[in-house]
Amino acid sequence: MLYDNIEIKDGRLFFAGADTVKLAAEYGTPLYLMDENKIREKCREYKSALDAYASDGSCAIYASKACSFGGIYRIIAEEGLGADVVSAGEIFTAKSAGFPMEKAYFQGNNKTDEDIRFALDCGVGYFVCDNFEELDALDRIAGEMGKVQRILLRVTPGIDPHTYDEVSTGKVDSKFGVAIETGQAIEAVKAALSKKNLLLEGIHCHVGSMVFDSDVFVRAAAVMLGFIAEIKKVFGFEVKILDLGGGYGVKYYEGQGEIDIPANIRQVAEYISEKSVELGIKTPSLRLEPGRSIVADAGITLYSVGSVKKITGYKNYVSVDGGMTDNPRYALYEARYTVVTANKADSPLGLTADLVGRCCESGDIIQPSVGFPADIGRGDTVAVLTTGAYNYSMASNYNRIPRPPIVMVKDGKSSVAVRRESLEDLLKNDIL
Repeated sequence: MLYDNIEIKDGRLFFAGADTVKLAAEYGTPLYLMDENKIREKCREYKSALDAYASDGSCAIYASKACSFGGIYRIIAEEGLGADVVSAGEIFTAKSAGFPMEKAYFQGNNKTDEDIRFALDCGVGYFVCDNFEELDALDRIAGEMGKVQRILLRVTPGIDPHTYDEVSTGKVDSKFGVAIETGQAIEAVKAALSKKNLLLEGIHCHVGSMVFDSDVFVRAAAVMLGFIAEIKKVFGFEVKILDLGGGYGVKYYEGQGEIDIPANIRQVAEYISEKSVELGIKTPSLRLEPGRSIVADAGITLYSVGSVKKITGYKNYVSVDGGMTDNPRYALYEARYTVVTANKADSPLGLTADLVGRCCESGDIIQPSVGFPADIGRGDTVAVLTTGAYNYSMASNYNRIPRPPIVMVKDGKSSVAVRRESLEDLLKNDIL
């Protein structure tokens, strides 16, 4: 199967040692499943590689946007990772879960004054400042609150990672950060250094997502180290932290490329060390921000089939009880997935059909042209693999559909991490 936490036994799909058909019956569908051991394995992969190859103080920072709920912050805290948070909601969730906020990095290109005050109140360790207005606002508010805030400055290195345009963020014309190429980034450094309530400690970039080319982070590091050398030359200031963001890709279907993450971290870390010596700068502490590569293959989604529609001479549809409300990624990116009929996992495939959801929307497609058993029908269980990233976090209540629960699976045993939304939950904020 696609990953080592997935197997077929007695004609059924097993995930993280548990029978998915039984889990669907116990908890209902749609249902997000998360493999706790796989999440921890990925966290340790990053931590051990950075400890082994990168300079002292280097660490991985989990990108919360991939999947944010209370339990994930408990796991990453126990595994020694930091947390990349991009909203008051993610900050509140992490803090409520007991995450050490000094290890939180507050991202985002448009932090409001309210966001800034909330994050400062919560003791967020670092702000990743995106623009001149944010520097001014953060300096002003930190001063009013009697704080000196540590910051990284987000810049755009002009790197094209050759992935989807929608998730490419490192090019000069990105909405994120200030561009090195235009001279604005060096002006932003000057501005940051002039603020009495801000302490500039590092430079940040993020080139994009679903990166498989092993040289992308080396190319980004080359530009960033050159910029760090320029900062030292112009201001006499030594940058302590180099944050290269996240973006390593994962395997969603057979035949898709893979990347050896520890080997790539070693390649990047060794390049940074050697290039720093060449440029005459102190080797910066490295930060990486994995999100998808921590949780994607730690998750699958289960659905129940409601109908099978065969349009003679045209196409077929298998409709399930979820859809773009719990997984909008095909609608957004035409993202590919692997689909398995969980209760007939070893049956021969005899029907090709689009897997579609229940929403009143023609674009409510989970995956087109999927192979199913010829006898697939109402009540069968369908599993979509590799849904741990950007599924729960992007879920919505479109058509007033409640969001599914997250059930954590560990060593074949299951427990609810996020309960299923009820119809009453949908009315909590309504004035009736």
